[in-house]
Amino acid sequence: MTNGRVNPKATLEAQGITGLGNVYYNLIEPALVEAAVARGEGRLGKGGAFLCSTGQFTGRSPKDKFVVRTASVENTIWWENNAPMAPEAFDRLHADMLSHMKGGDYFVQDLFGGADPAHRLDVRVVTELAWHGLFIRHMLRRPDRAELDSFTPDWTIINCPTFKADPAKHGCRTETVIALNFDKKLILIGNTAYAGENKKSVFTLLNYILPEKGVMPMHCSANHAPGNLDETAIFFGLSGTGKTTLSAAPDRTLIGDDEHGWSDNGTFNFEGGCYAKTINLSAEAEPEIYATTHKFATVVENMVYDPETLELDFADKSLTENTRCAYPLEYISNASATGLGGMPKNVIMLTCDAYGVLPPIARLTPAQAMYHFLSGFTSKTPGTERGVVEPTPTFSTCFGAPFMPRRPEVYGKLLQEKIAKTGATCWLVNTGWSGGAFGTGRRMPIKATRALLSAALDGSLNKVKFRKDANFGFEVPVEVPGVDATLLDPRATWADKAAYDAQAAKLVKMFSENFGQYLPHIDADVKAAAIG
Repeated sequence: MTNGRVNPKATLEAQGITGLGNVYYNLIEPALVEAAVARGEGRLGKGGAFLCSTGQFTGRSPKDKFVVRTASVENTIWWENNAPMAPEAFDRLHADMLSHMKGGDYFVQDLFGGADPAHRLDVRVVTELAWHGLFIRHMLRRPDRAELDSFTPDWTIINCPTFKADPAKHGCRTETVIALNFDKKLILIGNTAYAGENKKSVFTLLNYILPEKGVMPMHCSANHAPGNLDETAIFFGLSGTGKTTLSAAPDRTLIGDDEHGWSDNGTFNFEGGCYAKTINLSAEAEPEIYATTHKFATVVENMVYDPETLELDFADKSLTENTRCAYPLEYISNASATGLGGMPKNVIMLTCDAYGVLPPIARLTPAQAMYHFLSGFTSKTPGTERGVVEPTPTFSTCFGAPFMPRRPEVYGKLLQEKIAKTGATCWLVNTGWSGGAFGTGRRMPIKATRALLSAALDGSLNKVKFRKDANFGFEVPVEVPGVDATLLDPRATWADKAAYDAQAAKLVKMFSENFGQYLPHIDADVKAAAIG
């Protein structure tokens, strides 16, 4: 039985998905919350938030993600980073999943991936769980009700957590599978209830589709000066570098916190919501994000709570350290209503250097920006994982390797061209350690980082004197008003200068060894900018 609002020419039956029970099209938030609670998928929390557990999987399953290897994508997929699946295996998987779904109730959301109508993707998400429908309704952009009458999906995602894949039959690794078929414009997700797979599948699609249109897809946050789209900034960064915190400045308008495109029209958010970590979240440090955990229809994942009082325990990581909440952008007071920004005037690459080598901020040439973008460096610190006894380098190319279907150089070249064309200023910002490595030095003062970023964004940092860094060749400010000058010279902050030199040489070598994989694929200027 069909329920809700849908284009009568684009029902599931029209797509060949038949024999289901009740199908609920494009239910709004209250109806989805009601359905999820009635079906026992979770509980209603304080303020009407929806509290749920994702079960066995509390994070993504990157090793179970596959791209169907067809002739149309054979020469454009980065196969070293994307596991292939045979078309015949995908067809068997598809048929078996549809058979498994017979008689069951499903929830359909028709949504947009991308705030710019010129580049958005019309995505249909079919979910077995009502709360998955609520989650993806937050995360993507919601059409007007009238637009649903003519909505025809470009791509369809089917997410069925109760379906278990057969590795021998379906050409996958385990019973869990995420399979993308670019020929059939179809994504199948089975045996995982982790909702982030829905969101990152759309990001992966856009990462493949947009470069052919000359649009740069980016794993970054973005903001702009209030009322001035020409003062747009983007913030690349891996987990733990401060991407969300530093972009959510109260004196700036937040475009989005995670995924954006850079087109000839400017910057645009892929999403309509935020998916924020909640572990150790506090009302003092992050008041607006904290407040969303008590707002109606916010999805609160894997957080421990008191069964009687429904009080959330933000410090309890017994289920997972990856506790999260998903909410619409309008729950943040300084969020952009349109999800659109201008051409990035400043490109910030955030890193957490636990070696204490990198300066708190450095100015990059376009070639150096491509080098650091392809490197995607940050570092794990001792204590974060069992067996980590010294800072461990992490290089995730393009600041998001798991979601990059094309070779990294495609994205690096696009970024380099856009920076050169627009004249954007690029900065490498280290939020890691100063005065020594982890265990000896101290974390970069957040007050100094904010002051340096503010000077970069308002243009005043470009007017100070710079020196050339002896290790990486980028430019480092010598003096900045309001910032301790000693902090700007990492070597000067170390008591043992010889120890700094040895640590710097170690880090330079790590960068060089990692970057060797890209040398056959890049231009001479980037090779020259690689080190020094």
